[in-house]
Amino acid sequence: MADGVFLTFEGGEGAGKSTQVRRLAADLERSGIDVISTREPGGSPGAEDIRKLLVSGDVARWQPLTEVVLHYAARVEHVATVVRPALERGTWVICDRFHDSTIAYQGYGHGLEIELIDNLHQQLLDGFKPNLTMILDIPVDAGLARTGGRDGVEDRYERMDSEFHQRLRDGFLQIAAAEPERCVVIDAISSEDAVHRDVIACIKERLSIQLG
Repeated sequence: MADGVFLTFEGGEGAGKSTQVRRLAADLERSGIDVISTREPGGSPGAEDIRKLLVSGDVARWQPLTEVVLHYAARVEHVATVVRPALERGTWVICDRFHDSTIAYQGYGHGLEIELIDNLHQQLLDGFKPNLTMILDIPVDAGLARTGGRDGVEDRYERMDSEFHQRLRDGFLQIAAAEPERCVVIDAISSEDAVHRDVIACIKERLSIQLG
């Protein structure tokens, strides 16, 4: 059986990634494509335990390098037990965040050396990357305003200052500019339906498939 397709959604807080993951998965299922949705940090039982350490608690809870190590502990587990087995079955995998978020948050956001993170990814996951990454881009103020009504249990990153969020937004755009063959930037300030239409158009164009 042919390998599946690995799709990721990236972007800052409040960009609407989770909503677009859910809607795309539903469209793929209606088109007869076997698909699973997952997230990072998390996505497997062990990785979900590590997630709790990263997304809750005091903003200054961890050193940036500690965060990277925790993210990769979760990622190695997630990829080994969920992502790769699904792809090997021919299943499509849609993931809310992956390696690019570590580059944006801990690299551009916290100032850790990006080369260090990339080298770690190469050593631990042999450079494993998605077939296609959709970066949902939204101005910092608008994104943080959207997060205001959320449950505050997993809001550690949301509570970081606006300068941090601007750095990570800039980081995502630099990632997209550096890898245009893999990454597409989608304007996420529009309505949920408009963003979804752009996502579907991107999938059709980049992967040359027809959806339901």
